[in-house]
Amino acid sequence: MKSLGIVGFALLVALTACTPDDSVDMEVKQVELSDDPLDQYIRENFLEDYGVAVRYRYVDRYVDPVNRVTPVRKDLVQPTLEFLTDFWIDPYLSVANGEEYFRSTVPAEIVLIGSFIYNTDGTVVLGTADAGARITLTDINSIDEEDQEWIFRQLGTIYHEYAHIMHQRFNLPPNFQQISPQGYTSAGSWYTLTDDEALRRGFVSPYGTSSFNEDFAETVAFLLYDPDFYSKYINDEECADEGCIERNEGRAMIRSKYNAILDHYAQNTGVDLLLIRERIQSKL
Repeated sequence: MKSLGIVGFALLVALTACTPDDSVDMEVKQVELSDDPLDQYIRENFLEDYGVAVRYRYVDRYVDPVNRVTPVRKDLVQPTLEFLTDFWIDPYLSVANGEEYFRSTVPAEIVLIGSFIYNTDGTVVLGTADAGARITLTDINSIDEEDQEWIFRQLGTIYHEYAHIMHQRFNLPPNFQQISPQGYTSAGSWYTLTDDEALRRGFVSPYGTSSFNEDFAETVAFLLYDPDFYSKYINDEECADEGCIERNEGRAMIRSKYNAILDHYAQNTGVDLLLIRERIQSKL
């Protein structure tokens, strides 16, 4: 799950054995395909090509009853999907082993929510990944491809949630949990940290301190979308004070996570994340 501290259906088929004398007369129900242009676009570009169902009509079961949301505007669905194709799907399809990896890990459902998902504790949810089967994206009604903040937030969310599917499938890199063990926060307190405090602890964001899995997903996401990733989180500063020294100590831990993540992807999927980053950055 990707949060911000500002504020499959299961088809059960019963099979029964029939003897040669058994016969069943049953009318086969024909399911009519929607002729709505948007549904046709989704069917042709997502469902038929990748096996992905895009849910844009509001359904209660996609959101916890205690949360508050706004449904997505229908006219913004296709522009959002085109944005995801450009910045998420195409970069993977363009690199060696990327298409095989993408097709084998792409979730069965993408759910689009118009607003953020507002929690009762004052935080908001930017997105979720559910057991590798569904990715939920929020704030779609604010789409603006001229707004860098919106672009980075959406890219950070989709890359973060897709990275969860990676560790759900292949686990975390070996010894990842031992790189910055003292830096993780207690439950529900990550949003009290500043970006600088998180960096000193060895994390790319405060949210990364909330758990090992969120740390992994945040590091992958920032690596892919942040143009200043190396200057912020990898390359040391010339130091003249204690704060700078602590930030460099944090960067040393992030470098260890960075190298572990690159090796983990290469060994388990054959995908070079740096090539994915290169494709994405060329579009920004």
